[in-house]
Amino acid sequence: MYEDVDMDDGPSSKFQSMLARKWQHYLDLSAPHIVPRWCLSGLIMLIYCLRVYLINGWYIITYGLGIYVLNLLIGFLSPQADPELEGPMLPTSKDDEFRPFIRRLPEFKFWYSLTKAFVIAFFMTFFNMFNVPVFWPILLLYFIALFTLTMKRQIKHMIKYRYVPFSFGKTRYKGREEGGAPPRKSAE
Repeated sequence: MYEDVDMDDGPSSKFQSMLARKWQHYLDLSAPHIVPRWCLSGLIMLIYCLRVYLINGWYIITYGLGIYVLNLLIGFLSPQADPELEGPMLPTSKDDEFRPFIRRLPEFKFWYSLTKAFVIAFFMTFFNMFNVPVFWPILLLYFIALFTLTMKRQIKHMIKYRYVPFSFGKTRYKGREEGGAPPRKSAE
């Protein structure tokens, strides 16, 4: 049914695969450095916002970017296994198995997709064909309404199924000290 297609092992494909390996290597190196990655993304977002503000245009790109970021945020805040479809996931008694919160969109992929979207949107602002004239206050009001309704639904879902997608504020349990044996009680 399908024909076997031989891939060209020419210099251009070798160069492309070498670039892909290098890019993936740098992404892997950046994975444990959460704060510097988000600071870089914040700087890219700030530069994009300044550019759009100073050139006073490209609002349709910003609106599309906002919708995409909202979609990423919902994926970041949602559990991988939806409790509405698969039943309750949290333990209801002491004999139930504990299952930690696993995101549908992991933090690294969220960061990477968000940063990539802002870089693409930034480069789109250099092409005049993307500067569609729109009345931006209507787009802004529509986006605020969409964001409010979507987040309201997501927060209700989080409350209904009792999950918190963030780890700060949660109880942390520490293991035994490095000596291995638990501290002894003194016999007084």
